[in-house]
Amino acid sequence: MAAPETSARGAGPALLFPSSSTSSSTSARVEAVVVFTICDSFVRRPDQAERVIGTLLGSVLPDGTVHVRNSYVVPHSESADQVALDIEYHHNMYVSHQKVNPKEVIVGWFSTGFGVSGGSTLIHEFYSREVQSPIHLTVDTGFTMGEASIKAYVSSNLSLGDRHLAAQFQEIPLDLKMLDAEKVGFELLKSTMVDKLPNDLEGMESSMQKLYLLIDEIYKYSDDVVEGRVAGDNKIGRFIADAVSSMPKLSPSSFDRLFNDRVQDNLALVYLSSITRTQIAVAEKLNTAAQVL
Repeated sequence: MAAPETSARGAGPALLFPSSSTSSSTSARVEAVVVFTICDSFVRRPDQAERVIGTLLGSVLPDGTVHVRNSYVVPHSESADQVALDIEYHHNMYVSHQKVNPKEVIVGWFSTGFGVSGGSTLIHEFYSREVQSPIHLTVDTGFTMGEASIKAYVSSNLSLGDRHLAAQFQEIPLDLKMLDAEKVGFELLKSTMVDKLPNDLEGMESSMQKLYLLIDEIYKYSDDVVEGRVAGDNKIGRFIADAVSSMPKLSPSSFDRLFNDRVQDNLALVYLSSITRTQIAVAEKLNTAAQVL
């Protein structure tokens, strides 16, 4: 990886145009796994990152349709007037993907967020050097319009003589290719926003709360059957009996000790994982220089 270059200023404003059937012959077809991967990477992004970006892999069909079948995240940092990408990471990931599936080539890049910005112009310029006429896929994980809208763009430069004025991003038709089972997950994804994934302790707390609610329902049902308010169901009774018999017979003190040991193990894992993440972050800053676009 080359040393960081001088910070590059913004490449001019980005102009956004809606989709038009007569303005571009390019269209995009995106597999559901790409959308799910982008959303997952956004949830797992570093705390200080406002968005995630990455590379789109696929192929260009004979009719000009860009078929996006895979993607991966590229570490980056950006400010109001400059963008820095980890170019070495990007190239290493691409080489690894080529070993697995050499038919999947770079077709563009993605970002989370609504619309495009000056930083998007700089990133698109980089991918224009990687592949001819890349597409830009945006996934609105912030639910700006009430749902996670997904759009695709192509870009062209607007110039006056030798002077570059702006980058024109033209929206192109987008087809989300999904199976019936994937459509169910996507519809849920469009209406659900999660700030972050729960850690082990938060997940355990949520599971215990749900368990308490289920136990309360079982107690209420059993009391209603005993008091004659509800007719008993043999199937439900056998199911409850099987669930109770499967529980290990432990004294309260033994159960408390076992539970506390489990909590301590989880705390130790959280501590070790945080140390590992810190060491990896320091190693990346020491050994990998991000090339400023």
